[in-house]
Amino acid sequence: MTSARRGLAWMLAGTALLTAVFLALGLWQVQRMEWKHALIERIEARTRAAPVAPPPMAEWPSVQADPAAFEYRRLRLEGEFLHADEALVQALTTQGAGFWVVTPLRLADGRLVLVNRGFVTPAQRDPGARGGPTPEGPVTVTGLLRLSEPGGGFLRKNDAGTHRWHSRDVAAMAAARGLPADRVAPYFVDAEAAGQAGAAPVGGLTVLKFADNHLVYALTWFGLAAMTIVAGVYLLRDQAARRPRQVEETPLAA
Repeated sequence: MTSARRGLAWMLAGTALLTAVFLALGLWQVQRMEWKHALIERIEARTRAAPVAPPPMAEWPSVQADPAAFEYRRLRLEGEFLHADEALVQALTTQGAGFWVVTPLRLADGRLVLVNRGFVTPAQRDPGARGGPTPEGPVTVTGLLRLSEPGGGFLRKNDAGTHRWHSRDVAAMAAARGLPADRVAPYFVDAEAAGQAGAAPVGGLTVLKFADNHLVYALTWFGLAAMTIVAGVYLLRDQAARRPRQVEETPLAA
């Protein structure tokens, strides 16, 4: 095999490999798109559903083992807030930077569920500066079941010792407040908007928008695959066009 033919063979092999890789990536994005659409449909259905009772303690292991089956389930809880064990978690929302107010809710059977009551500005860190009465005694809370956020935020770790929280880490916050671990639910609840207008915390700020760019990515990969195929065809045609000229230019043996 001449060097020209070997070079062409390597180029065609590279073209085939790149085409296969691009097609595989495009198909993967199509699968991701189907998964994302199913996820969005499932979450939207849950957030529109009538609220149900929180998972009993017997189901807590299932929440941890299969969180997708429970996340964003709409719950109705009845209990009493333990305001002394309130925690503030740094937050960035559509209303600006501030804090989530996370307060344990003690249910009638002694279970404890951490409730994200909503957003407050830095000036509203103190309960007395929130423009409304603090809910005392029995209360009813409706909200969405959310999964614990262990560790902290991006490049920012939670510091339980100083009660500086960058994520809603249920187990760590409960431990820092001395709550009994076996009575604390392994999830928290994002409370829906309620109360007086202008009063804080402001609930109902759960972000329910999910990035869905998979179709664009899939078309990009398929486009690259098509361009690679076109380039391969061009190489073959160019080589075929060169071959007769090479034969004509080859001098005859004496």
